[in-house]
Amino acid sequence: MSNSAERRRSPLGLFPGQPTRRLCDCLVEAPRSRRSSRRTEEAYRHYGSAHPRELAETDLNRFLTHLAIGENVAGSTQPLDRIDGVRARKPKRLPVVLTRGEAEAVLNELDGVQRVVSALLYGAGLRLLEGLALRVKDLDFGRGEITVRQGKGQKDGVTMLPGTLWKHSRIICGVCVNSMKADLKSGLGQVPLPDALARKYPNAAREWGWQWVFPASSHYLDRKTGIRQRHHLHESVTQKAVHQAAQRAGLIKRVTTHAFRHSFATHLLEERSDIRTVQELLGHEDVQTTMVYTHVLNRGGRGVRSPLDAKAVSSEGRIRPTSRSA
Repeated sequence: MSNSAERRRSPLGLFPGQPTRRLCDCLVEAPRSRRSSRRTEEAYRHYGSAHPRELAETDLNRFLTHLAIGENVAGSTQPLDRIDGVRARKPKRLPVVLTRGEAEAVLNELDGVQRVVSALLYGAGLRLLEGLALRVKDLDFGRGEITVRQGKGQKDGVTMLPGTLWKHSRIICGVCVNSMKADLKSGLGQVPLPDALARKYPNAAREWGWQWVFPASSHYLDRKTGIRQRHHLHESVTQKAVHQAAQRAGLIKRVTTHAFRHSFATHLLEERSDIRTVQELLGHEDVQTTMVYTHVLNRGGRGVRSPLDAKAVSSEGRIRPTSRSA
């Protein structure tokens, strides 16, 4: 068999003499080569058990139709252009935005670390994982800035560090120092580092600047290195705390941690902040993504006055009776 034929037959072993790799290994390497998140890697690895050789186009059509009709999935889960089948239409939803009073009411129902985390999401416009993954060196108290490293799309960015949180942030950092000292005495104190920094700077994992601002309460065993490390707080803890705080505050809206980010952007635009500045603070690549917040500004129905308010309400505030026409 020729080399070209061998390549066509064994796409997972691209070169002559190279052992054919397992499909699951390729599914792990593909998202890593694109610098995708750990969750994307897990989704690729566990999405299905059928081998591609066993699938035909009709199988994909049936599966897409099943997703749209049976599972009621979002349209973003069906991006295949050349495959037919019933598609789920991607809905256009406006973001849930809290008023300033509602945001304050939710924050007042939180305390401790969860209050600081949630206040950062609202005061700096951070995504939840961006806030939880902050390192000590990412907080610049002198300039009043937060460096967001490898946010969505693997992009670094800068946003504001609210002055009202400086005191609380310093307290949290003080807690981190005590936690790190206790870990070092126990022979621990390491945190995971991004990319290849652990190989380039072997001692960086124990340095103060690389410690998490919001560390988890327990350690975990890194399967790659066999070292016990401390990760940041899990996002589900904050999500649950915010949900319960919104219920205690009596809010009917579906309040999530991302609602704080939506509210941050909307309130800045209501204060007539430049939309390009808001785009930069949010880390949006396209200004059209930021423009969605112009549709939820507090202008009372897109800035126009209802004819009911203009014509049908008397000076005493009562609706005038109208005669019924035949």
